[in-house]
Amino acid sequence: MTLPAVALLVVFAYLPIAGNVIAFQFYSPYAGDGFFDSMANSAWTGWENFQRMMEDRDFWRAVRNTLMFSGLQLLFYFPVPIALALLINSVLHSKVRAWSQAVLYLPHFFSWVLVITVFQQLFGGAGLVAQLFREWGWSDGFDLMTDPGFFKWLITAQVMWKDAGWGIIVFLAALSTVNTELYESAAVDGAGRWRRMWHVTLPALRPVIALLLVLQVGNMLTIGGEQYLIQRTAVGPGASEVLDTYVWHRGIEGGDFSYAAAIGIVKGIFSVGLVLAANRVAHAMGEQGVYSRR
Repeated sequence: MTLPAVALLVVFAYLPIAGNVIAFQFYSPYAGDGFFDSMANSAWTGWENFQRMMEDRDFWRAVRNTLMFSGLQLLFYFPVPIALALLINSVLHSKVRAWSQAVLYLPHFFSWVLVITVFQQLFGGAGLVAQLFREWGWSDGFDLMTDPGFFKWLITAQVMWKDAGWGIIVFLAALSTVNTELYESAAVDGAGRWRRMWHVTLPALRPVIALLLVLQVGNMLTIGGEQYLIQRTAVGPGASEVLDTYVWHRGIEGGDFSYAAAIGIVKGIFSVGLVLAANRVAHAMGEQGVYSRR
């Protein structure tokens, strides 16, 4: 049963690793017939692409924006699914719980185009909030969708609205495994709702929280590109450029495949380092993390 998944992993994850060779070349897709022939005929440049990267101000701007967006999402988005899972788990009526889950899950299935359109209709220059402000005489130029300074908060709010409901699935699954006798014993000992949540529920979620936190930290340099590409024109590249969009513009649009591959290698190395560092912190807290210590 695992063979199809393993085959997909090999074909789309491991075989493309061979293409990282072009990071040390001046690669041209027109140097031969097919990718490997072009790679064999492309000139070697050594570490030149990596040196360009260190001197590229646009690259460092993309790194700074990526870390800023990831840090805000880690700080504000990551706790939201946990809080929602605790809230839904406290609902006793099964129909209300099922309805709440369905409403919270729904935005996850929306495309980023639709999500950004919804925010545009609410917070754009002609949106609902701007119209209300104009009617009340508070503001005549309200438009959060084109404000570069507010863009980091806008991005975080969009991620929270779209994916927070989907993120509660893992936490609800973990809560379903908690022995109800623990709650009964805590209630007998006089523990109220908050004490039971603090001493029973949250300890049951700690392993899952630690695992997902390690994975979230490991993905700090990979935050996706579609959400940023769609809004790039409105706020400008200075506020919206991240590593994924920078690789897209330099590698795909600009045709500088070797330079984009070099950025991908550096990003992968640092992502592995982040996973190892976060996993070490999880071990220090007594949790298993992604892998356990020997």
